[in-house]
Amino acid sequence: MTQDNKLSLHWSQWVCPGPRRKFSADEMARAGQQPWPKAIDGYVMGNVAVLLAINYLEMSRHWALAICLGVLAASYAVLAVARVLWRAPTRLNLNLSTLALALASIGLILLFKFWPPLQLDQKARLVTSTALLGGMVMVSLAWWFLIILRVQQIEARLRELDEQAHSVQLARRLATAQIQPHFLFNTLASVQHWVDTQDARAGSTLRAFTAYLRATLPMFEREALSLDEELQIVRNYLLVMQARLGSRLSWTIDADPALAPLQLPPGLLLTLVENAIGHGIEPSLRGGRIAVRAQQAGDWLRLEVQDDGVGLSGAADAGPAAQAPGANAGVGTGGVGLNNARARLAQLHGAAARLSLQAQAPGCLALVEIPKPKEHA
Repeated sequence: MTQDNKLSLHWSQWVCPGPRRKFSADEMARAGQQPWPKAIDGYVMGNVAVLLAINYLEMSRHWALAICLGVLAASYAVLAVARVLWRAPTRLNLNLSTLALALASIGLILLFKFWPPLQLDQKARLVTSTALLGGMVMVSLAWWFLIILRVQQIEARLRELDEQAHSVQLARRLATAQIQPHFLFNTLASVQHWVDTQDARAGSTLRAFTAYLRATLPMFEREALSLDEELQIVRNYLLVMQARLGSRLSWTIDADPALAPLQLPPGLLLTLVENAIGHGIEPSLRGGRIAVRAQQAGDWLRLEVQDDGVGLSGAADAGPAAQAPGANAGVGTGGVGLNNARARLAQLHGAAARLSLQAQAPGCLALVEIPKPKEHA
C-alpha cells in the first residue's frame, strides 16, 4: 500500500469511521447467526434505572416523571439501534445511526433553549446541553466499539469455517492418496501376467479396473455420492478382487431401488468392503463371501457389509499382514479410517447417523444406520 493510500484510508476514518469490511448475504448466513446477547439489555437498562433513582430527588418535581420515562425510552431506542448494528455491522449503518443521534441531541438542545414550556435558566441549559452531548458521545463510542467487535467476531468465525473446509478438503485428498497401493500394484501385476499368458480374465479385469479408477480417483473431491454411484464403484472393485482371488471370493449386492438417491460420504461403502476383504477374506485360507445390502428398516436406512471371513478376533490373530491400521480394531470402534468415515457421516446426516462393527459367527458385520429423511418417512 502506498503512502497516499495510507493517508486516504486514515482520513476516511475521520469522515466516515467504522470497519471497511462489508459482509455479503452468504457470509452473514454462514457466520453471522449468533444471537444478540440479551444480557446487554439487562445491564444497560438496570444501570440507567439505578442512575435515575439516585438522581430522582435532584430533579424538578414537575418534570421528574417525564424525564425518567424519556431517558428509559431513549435507552431502549439506543439498544434497538445496537441490535440493528449487530445484525448488519456496516459503516453506513453506523454513520447513519450516529448522524440521527447527533440531530436528535441538537434538536433537544434547541428545544430546551427556545420552546417556552421547556426554557431553562442559563446554568440549567448548560448542564442539560453538556449531559446531552456527553451522552451522545458515549452512545456513539459504544456503537462504534460494538460494530468493531461484531465484525471481528464474524471474521473469526469465517476463518474458522474456511479452515474446517480446508481440513475436510485435505482429508479427501489424503483419502484419495490412500487408495490401497498394494491393491493397485497387485492388480496390475495380475493383469500383466494374464496378458502374457493370454488368460481370458485379462480383458474383463482390466475393464473393471479402469472403471474403478475412473470413478474412484475424483470421487473424494465431491461432498457426497449417491448410493447408486457408490455401489457401482464397489461393484467394480469386487469384480477386480474376484478376478484376483478366484473361487476364494464370492459376493452379492442387494439394494432397495428406492434408496438409490441416498447421499453418502464418498468412499464410505468402499472402505467397508476393502476392510472386509483385506481383514476378513484374504487372511482366511478358504476365502469367503461378501454381502452388501441397502434396505429400509422402520425409521432407519440400513447399509450392511457382511463377510464370513476370519472375523474381528481372527484378524487380530492373523498377524501384521492381516491387521492393517484403521482396520477392525475392535467391536463398534475401528481405527482412523473408520473414525474419519463416522465423522463424515455425521457431517452429512447429523449426529444420529452411526457406523458400527459387530462380531459374527463367523465373520464381521459393518453396519451403517441413517435416520430416514422426512420425505422417506
